[in-house]
Amino acid sequence: MMRRSTLSLLLLLTGCSGGAGEGDSQPDPVALVSLAPATKGNVEQMLTLYGAVQKDSSVQYALSAPIEAVVTEVAKPVGSAVQAGDVVARLMPSPVSRAAMSKAAGDSRTADEAYARAKRLRSDGLASDADVESARSAAVAARAQQDAMARSAQDLTLRARSAGYVEAVPVNPGDLLAAGSPVATLTRSGPQRAGFGIDPAAAGQLSPGTRIRVGAAASGAMLTVPVESIDTTVDPMTRLASVYARIPAQSHLAPGLPLTAQVPLANRSDALTIPYAALLDDGGQPYVYVVKGGIAHRHDVVTGPASSQRIAILEGVASGDQVVTAGGTALEDGMKVRTK
Repeated sequence: MMRRSTLSLLLLLTGCSGGAGEGDSQPDPVALVSLAPATKGNVEQMLTLYGAVQKDSSVQYALSAPIEAVVTEVAKPVGSAVQAGDVVARLMPSPVSRAAMSKAAGDSRTADEAYARAKRLRSDGLASDADVESARSAAVAARAQQDAMARSAQDLTLRARSAGYVEAVPVNPGDLLAAGSPVATLTRSGPQRAGFGIDPAAAGQLSPGTRIRVGAAASGAMLTVPVESIDTTVDPMTRLASVYARIPAQSHLAPGLPLTAQVPLANRSDALTIPYAALLDDGGQPYVYVVKGGIAHRHDVVTGPASSQRIAILEGVASGDQVVTAGGTALEDGMKVRTK
């Protein structure tokens, strides 16, 4: 009887102890966030384009071997800046060319002697006027051939025709070149044309004269130039239209150099803007969290033009609203917050 009473008392005490814990309340979660106000300001939407400096055949020319020759020196390698008259490469006649020049000189002497003989025979009545004229013509042709070979031999020092730079040198010292083989390709100093791919819809928002910021992808240096023309024809491979601009000569950008361009598409003055970091997305619906009285409230918004730092808000936020710029991904509507 005593043992049964003791067990009953222990069970009662255990039941009372468990009931006291179930009544405890848990504190509401509090998120740590950063805030920034929605403010009025100017926002310009910029689009980044990718392209390159284009080759322009009108400013390029080639230096070639006038006769079969051997390369003895490349004085200006690829990328070298040149002035008019600078030596780019030196050649010397090949054995075949030297033999041809010797033959041309011998043929010219023989033709001159034949012409002189024909004139003597004509004076003696032993040759006709036609014989003399034929000999004269042969002598003139042989002399012209010799002069041409001599001039070609003198042109084996290849020089730049104008200021610019060396774009290509497909030869090396010691190479044997056939007559007419290219030795170097040069580009004259002058404006360059740059081409960029652009979404066809965006191309419709541009016009010739629009100022864009262009720079070499590698260097990061930028210059501002006007759009020269817009080709709305869509490339079947890239699905892009084209925008063209002139690059000043003093920029010294080589053909083929990759470029980027910053193009203004839209500009809103006195727009209500928030930091771009405050914008969140829910299945394509942009939204932000606005904090009032320490509570975060979700506001679906309609966005406008955006720069790299701020975005215009057309609906959903009022001027002065404090929007969450950090910590928003962990929030839920109605959650308490404290600021960092």
